[in-house]
Amino acid sequence: MAERTATVTRNTLETKITVSVNLDGSGKLNADTGVPFLEHMLDQIARHGLLDLEIHCVGDIHIDDHHTVEDIGITLGQAIAKAVGDKKGIMRYGHAYVPLDEALSRVTIDFSGRPGLHMDVEFTRASIGRLDTQLFWEFFQGFVNHAGVTLHIDNLKGFNAHHQAETIFKAFGRAVRFALQIDERAANTVPSTKGSL
Repeated sequence: MAERTATVTRNTLETKITVSVNLDGSGKLNADTGVPFLEHMLDQIARHGLLDLEIHCVGDIHIDDHHTVEDIGITLGQAIAKAVGDKKGIMRYGHAYVPLDEALSRVTIDFSGRPGLHMDVEFTRASIGRLDTQLFWEFFQGFVNHAGVTLHIDNLKGFNAHHQAETIFKAFGRAVRFALQIDERAANTVPSTKGSL
């Protein structure tokens, strides 16, 4: 099987980002974003998705974290879409339930080529550390638009905002991992009756 890797660089007046991804990695993250809690969440994606990720960003965090968080979601989506290629042989769908103490989240994903985000999460705090919890929606919206996926995120339980976020990102990593697994019974076919995704 060909290596499923990609590197994408995205430079704007607000952020300068490079993301490298190996879809068949061992769960390693090398990140420097200037947003510590985001890096903690990116580590969950790498570890539980068994992705190797390198993410470097210089952003206008002197203003706030918005552009950095959103643009990393965009660039990660672009890199994963590039690494996936024509989607031949992938499982296409993935889902995961992840608990952490009192919190429980469910994430389902479809590498359909059609972007759509449905996120039902009521964070119990407006921020975790300095990171505005509204920015998680911006991260995932940027991701789905550029990865071309349909993504459903539901936080089913939880009163600790850190736990809510961590279960979401762990479940997201697991769902991505299962969706991008190679189905040995259909290794040379696109998982769609249309013949393309």
